[in-house]
Amino acid sequence: MLAFILAAVLAAAGPAQAQSVPLDHLPALRGDYFRHESASVGRAFHIYVRLPADYASQPERNYPIVYLLDGDSLFPILAANHLFLTYDEQLPEAIVVGIAYGSFDPSINRRDVDFTPPGAAAFQAFLKTELIPLVERRYRADPARRILFGQSRGGLFILYSAFTDPDLFWGRIASNLSSALDRDLFFGPPPVAARTDLKLIIASGSRDRERPRELALEWARAWERREDAPWAVRLVTIEGGTHGADSARAYRAGMLWLFGLPDPLSPP
Repeated sequence: MLAFILAAVLAAAGPAQAQSVPLDHLPALRGDYFRHESASVGRAFHIYVRLPADYASQPERNYPIVYLLDGDSLFPILAANHLFLTYDEQLPEAIVVGIAYGSFDPSINRRDVDFTPPGAAAFQAFLKTELIPLVERRYRADPARRILFGQSRGGLFILYSAFTDPDLFWGRIASNLSSALDRDLFFGPPPVAARTDLKLIIASGSRDRERPRELALEWARAWERREDAPWAVRLVTIEGGTHGADSARAYRAGMLWLFGLPDPLSPP
């Protein structure tokens, strides 16, 4: 059986009591895990994969696939929540991939480098030439319904990816963009895309920090009106949402919109 293992150190019990805890006993997160040494970035990533509940019973089916940035924190939240969106809102099942650093220590967790230029170019090369081909060979993914989710700096990378390689992902969800917008890139000429069905949603918490919220609203409102945008753009305000605590609501709003499903929690 494929099992993915989370190293858990019980601090109160001391190092001698360290043990591995199998997540196979958490069925909402059951799937796979592997470590990948990236040639593009020059560092390792921990890749967690949540497989759909009916994955084994439907061997001929290919599934939408969602790639989560900041998988260290977002994978356990959003991968499990996808199951309940399937139950309650008829969201199609999906393979959910968490891209994790394995630590919040800044010497290991290099999201500040990977999600903003110039480091974003190497990180995108890792996604395009290493991770996506590897994952989509291993699992029955539908590359025509490939989705990328990012929060804060990860949301900034969503825009970077949308402008520099628009066809790489069918759908993109940017939650509470950070304030480090490259205005020349993100407010400049639109990229050229081969696909005509691309979608990009900007989710912004009404209680997000003032400057990031202003920039998110400015960008989304500008591109919603542009006829030359290569993606359909939608802005959703998460009422009462803060910068970091409402990723599940942003994921919900984004995924339901991508798949054409109504969301009673979001304005039309």
